[in-house]
Amino acid sequence: QVQLVESGGGLVQPGGSLRLSCAASGSIFSINAMGWYRQAPGKEREQVAGITSGGSTNYADSVKGRFTISRDNAKKTVYLQMNSLKPEDTAVYYCKIDFYISSWSYLRNYWGKGTLVTVSS
Repeated sequence: QVQLVESGGGLVQPGGSLRLSCAASGSIFSINAMGWYRQAPGKEREQVAGITSGGSTNYADSVKGRFTISRDNAKKTVYLQMNSLKPEDTAVYYCKIDFYISSWSYLRNYWGKGTLVTVSS
């Protein structure tokens, strides 16, 4: 079994910053891509940022220049540094990992339960 523990969400004023963390544990042989997604009320879930095992990153246009994704492979943890937050960033943020449970298994994915980020004055 796999567990993803997200932390770092909360209430922040516009222009403020938050850092989200997502730590993976359990039956994981290796992690391929890691990513952050978000879902605002009444909207579909969208990808915010992703990072490959080699460290290549990609971002949604709406967060480029404001958010930074990083990972610590030894800790099996992915981070999302969010700066210059805007009210439209308000959403539940989910992390997702693509991983193998052994060297011969197929690629699987797993989602965290989400952490709420509210940007409001």
